[in-house]
Amino acid sequence: MKQEEFPILFRPAGRTVFVLAGTSLLEAAARSDIVLQTPCGGAGHCGKCRVHIADGYGNLADGRTGYESRRAPKPGAVLACVARANGPMTVDVPAESLFETRQQILTGDSGLRGALDPHVRQCRFQLPPPSAQDTRSDARRLADGIEGLATMVPACRRALPAFLRRHAWQGAATLRGDTLVALDPPETTKAAHGVALDIGTTTVVATLIGLLDGREVGVASALNGQTAMGDDVIARIRRVREDPDELRALSAAVRDTVNGLIHELTMQAGMETQSVLDVTVVGNTAMQQLLCGYDPSALGELPFVPAFERGHALPARELGLDTHPEADVFVFPQIGGFVGGDTVAAMLAARLDQSPAPTLLVDIGTNGEIVLAAEGKLLATSVAAGPAFEGARIAQGMRAAPGAIEKIVLADDIRVNVIGNVTPTGLCGSALVDAAAAMLDMGMMDETGRILAADELPAALPTALRSRLREADGQPCLVLTDRDEYGPDAPAVLLRQKDIRELQLATAAVRAGIAILLRRAELDAADLDGILLAGGFGNFIRRNHAQRIGLLPAVPSERIRFLGNAASLGAKLALLSVEERRYADRLRDRAEHVDLSLDPEFQNEFGAAMIFPEP
Repeated sequence: MKQEEFPILFRPAGRTVFVLAGTSLLEAAARSDIVLQTPCGGAGHCGKCRVHIADGYGNLADGRTGYESRRAPKPGAVLACVARANGPMTVDVPAESLFETRQQILTGDSGLRGALDPHVRQCRFQLPPPSAQDTRSDARRLADGIEGLATMVPACRRALPAFLRRHAWQGAATLRGDTLVALDPPETTKAAHGVALDIGTTTVVATLIGLLDGREVGVASALNGQTAMGDDVIARIRRVREDPDELRALSAAVRDTVNGLIHELTMQAGMETQSVLDVTVVGNTAMQQLLCGYDPSALGELPFVPAFERGHALPARELGLDTHPEADVFVFPQIGGFVGGDTVAAMLAARLDQSPAPTLLVDIGTNGEIVLAAEGKLLATSVAAGPAFEGARIAQGMRAAPGAIEKIVLADDIRVNVIGNVTPTGLCGSALVDAAAAMLDMGMMDETGRILAADELPAALPTALRSRLREADGQPCLVLTDRDEYGPDAPAVLLRQKDIRELQLATAAVRAGIAILLRRAELDAADLDGILLAGGFGNFIRRNHAQRIGLLPAVPSERIRFLGNAASLGAKLALLSVEERRYADRLRDRAEHVDLSLDPEFQNEFGAAMIFPEP
């Protein structure tokens, strides 16, 4: 049934999202890629998700009682987790309410602050000129005058004698670690920036950050150019295994994507690409290796051995990236063949090893990564969840793009929320989870995942919902939107029985992986103090619905918290602090890789997890 959707504008990010009536501001913010602090799990207790309604305060659902935070007496201040919108709003998000402020590493408009210790730094120097009593070489004189300088790139060594004499023995030096990479006149105010890359199988996200002040200058994303050569990791690995020349093509495709983002970001900021002096990269194991030009063929056969383990730097010039010619690219450490740098980065962002009680980190995607922190141990694994959560292998599935149904509510009829407030053309993973959970609760589907026939439906099921259960392509289906609801040219969007089976396979893989890790740690789900959801999909799903279908363990919902794009945050932390890079390596060294393909109990757990849990 077509429902009115209205806009919520979040400032200062300037992002607008269209939502259904009754949507919480916390959920609306998440859909805008704004992750708020919710240490209480969104239960309304901690007051950390405070926002200010600059316009549209009267559009709060159910009046205003109970929304104001006693910790924020300013008029218009509400807790995003309990405030629900019934009309258009403009919402101001204070920096201290953002999840990333907890990290206390960066500084700038995003609200992140703290000491900076980037790999690249700049300093001014003034040296005493040579004399009869002081005949040190130019290189030695400069090294003595700049703390931490040990060597210099050949171009600087060649230019040094003339530079020092032309500029009266003073200037501005740019160092990468202990290496001089650039010399500039003393009056120069030269920008130094870095790019944090999150290279996903489908999408690449790049963030341009000032290395001297930690300010986030811009964010851009693009479809990974490799998608034209295979939708998933396995397809791309297979291409290289079948034809080694494909490695060059796949590497070039993702590098072209990265270069396009660097050009977009620097152009928007009004600067040259040569101002980019440092790059950090996170991604799954295959994506990191393909960017670096490392052969991923071994990831396609047991025992799935990665090319490297610890984080390391490569010259950007060697990778063909459009940056300063002496820039480095730091590639995150990897735990296993399918537990890559993105997982380590998420662990870094979450400070997972510092959790005082058992905590589960889950990044749900085509390859679901799971890490359990308990009793001083870090157990990490990955599961082949399949692409259902990203809309693939679903008859009318699609990624979270305009036209995708991203939220479904079943009551007297079906209400849907469509990304972009346009005519729906399909559904994405979060809507798939919503629909399955609601169908179980309404008695339209049994615990085996079978959509029930008309004569099996509960007598109390509303007539409108009953009429939406039909048959298409010889199988039962649920009509989410019909042609007459959005106009004669709008396609009907159906959820088919086969789609439910794909969801069960994906859910069972994640559920079985969690069960194996808990068993290794001799824990039950009830022992978990927190479940941290990372990644784009995890940021959009409704916690209660994910639990209803068994995707997440049955723990109190306030223990489930969203991290947003934790991998990207980890890349930013490492960009602005060399200590964070060392920390990432320490996390990698502490993590125990659990290979589920070698666990004799996995198939039993997987089979049991195919059945939806009891309510």
